[in-house]
Amino acid sequence: MNPLLSAEQAVLGAILLDPGQLAHLGWLAPAHFERPAHRALFSAMCTLRDKHHPALAGDDVPLSWITDAVAEAGRHVRGLTDVYAHSLVQGCPHPEHAPVYGRMVLEGAIHRTITQHAIRLHQAARADSVRGDVEGALHQADVLTGVLRDLSESWGAEARPALPSGSSPLPAAPAPAESVLDDERFLLSVLIEQPGSMDAVVNWLRPSDFSTTAHGLLYQCLGALHHRGEPIDRLTVLWEAQRRGLLADGTLTREQITALADGVGAGDADWLGQQVIRSSLTRTAAASARAVRDAAEDETLTPGRLISHALHALGPLDDVRARWDTAIGGTSPPPAPEAREPQAEQVHAALARSTPRAVRHVPYRPARPSTAPSTTPSRSHHRDAP
Repeated sequence: MNPLLSAEQAVLGAILLDPGQLAHLGWLAPAHFERPAHRALFSAMCTLRDKHHPALAGDDVPLSWITDAVAEAGRHVRGLTDVYAHSLVQGCPHPEHAPVYGRMVLEGAIHRTITQHAIRLHQAARADSVRGDVEGALHQADVLTGVLRDLSESWGAEARPALPSGSSPLPAAPAPAESVLDDERFLLSVLIEQPGSMDAVVNWLRPSDFSTTAHGLLYQCLGALHHRGEPIDRLTVLWEAQRRGLLADGTLTREQITALADGVGAGDADWLGQQVIRSSLTRTAAASARAVRDAAEDETLTPGRLISHALHALGPLDDVRARWDTAIGGTSPPPAPEAREPQAEQVHAALARSTPRAVRHVPYRPARPSTAPSTTPSRSHHRDAP
């Protein structure tokens, strides 16, 4: 059986046996449960607690606690029966371990939530690359960042980008579209043929923004000439490439540089540079999304390490985004908040997950089998799920 499913069943069974365990699960929410029936049952028990159900007042747990919880949950989900609730009670190994079972549920929810938002970011980035836009990817990146910080508070840890040991770089991007390559060739031709055109892009365009290594290294040659205050033309670019060993190792050829220098050369370097960095932004967003998803699907990563890894994977996107804002004349994104001490709620959540509460030893009273046929509809015939 899936350990996450067993954890969801165990924490629900523990609360059904001892509703007082809810006092130590304040950091757990219905949305953290994967199965709809489990979400509904946990939400129902929280509702009964808020309504001061008699089961939370005395030492004995009445049978009405289970039946009322099932009835309340049945208002929001179909197929939940008293029989399944009693099977949860019987399947709970140790009710006093409810905080630990709840932590397992929260861990699964964190991995699942990050995976879902990483998929949305990847889809938005791919759609933007087709439309020639960036707004969808930037919005989903903001949403993912906010989700990561909210999850870190739920877990009781500080959201800080960090690269776990043994991690790999961002996944390789797929082959660029021909239109992207054309924009890059056009820009390089303009930068070679138009004196002073580097001034329009040098402050925000980087070699890593180009989709191919050859184009990025050629732009690096142009940047070196510009930095030293030397003239830029087809001969000086060829000489710089040779000095860097790019002709000897086959990264660039004389024909490639000559073809670019013999190109049209008439265009707006600023506008062409924006096309290049726009493609770089959507490409980086897709790569960051794949890295976050890969981390979220790694079950060996604890939630704290997963959140740190995900924030680190979004770092390259933040860098391209800041330069994109500069390119279009907008304002840079606000700086990340400074590190601060964990709030009291975070400390409480972290401690509560490791502090089991002694269960009230109440003799279990199984429900009497009903002689009347059940009228409650059920969509599953499995014993371990409604």
